[in-house]
Amino acid sequence: MESPLTFSLMTSVQDVLLSTTRLLQEAGIEHADHESKILLGSAFGVSLSDISLASIMGMSLNDLQPVGRCRANRIADRQAYADTFAATVIRRSHHEPLQYIVGHAPFRYIDVALGPGVFIPRPETETLVSLGLDYLAGLEQKNGELPFFVIDLCAGSGVIGLSLLTENKQTQVYAVEKDQAALVWTEKNARRICQSSMTDPSRYRLLQADATDPSAFTDVNGTMDLVVTNPPYVPESEIPEQVEVRDYDPPQALYGGSSDGLRIPEQIILRSFNLLKPGGCLILEHDPSQGSALRSFASDHGFCRAETVKDLNGRERFLTAFRP
Repeated sequence: MESPLTFSLMTSVQDVLLSTTRLLQEAGIEHADHESKILLGSAFGVSLSDISLASIMGMSLNDLQPVGRCRANRIADRQAYADTFAATVIRRSHHEPLQYIVGHAPFRYIDVALGPGVFIPRPETETLVSLGLDYLAGLEQKNGELPFFVIDLCAGSGVIGLSLLTENKQTQVYAVEKDQAALVWTEKNARRICQSSMTDPSRYRLLQADATDPSAFTDVNGTMDLVVTNPPYVPESEIPEQVEVRDYDPPQALYGGSSDGLRIPEQIILRSFNLLKPGGCLILEHDPSQGSALRSFASDHGFCRAETVKDLNGRERFLTAFRP
């Protein structure tokens, strides 16, 4: 993409950040200063701490030393980094998600590859993983049953199941995703994270299937200790205002299949009941408006102790329920 921004390699890092921050602020980007640093670090292959130090010390773009790359001695090579940075700032000013531009995002203790076609994980989903880990810890303390069998429905990028896999070494994780575009990212992240964390890849089984289909993956019915899921749940009557969500998140990963957004979450609850062994737990992320309805639905369809857990902002966000 051709960019109207141009930077000399002798321009100071501080001046570059000031100009790009101003451009992003004018475009309505909320954390423009921080995102400018992320984009600059990504383009030059340096850390955020290196960017901050370079700004304080009055260093120029030419002084930035790429990490893990051969030092670009030719001016043309180093100018390419600056041109890449300028182009990514313009992309971000058009509200393309930052995670798609840099190609990855942190989630708890892992870093996942992301791009068009896959839902971008949100920070609140980290609480879902914490709830799952707490349940497994209690299960181990109570009866010592090992290994634990976990299934991640509507896996997307894989962050939930892969976090549980790497943070509890006793888990056997199944991940279910039906969308081929998203599945590319699930597979990529599973390979990378199992390798980087020295995790046995046989502990992670990826299935391409519709998580709501009662006739799919029936071989694991009644065997799961824990079902975790962040299904599509946004009410179709409430189209998000945020451009990054409305125009870039895959609609099939966003909308819950009905005006109130409850159709797909309810189907997931029904499917989860059959997947769980007696005493097993379901943890489902949902819209803050859906807590009461989903508690009632779970209770009416065989679950007990259906409760709602709030997120860190005090909003009703997670259904927890148990199979008797």
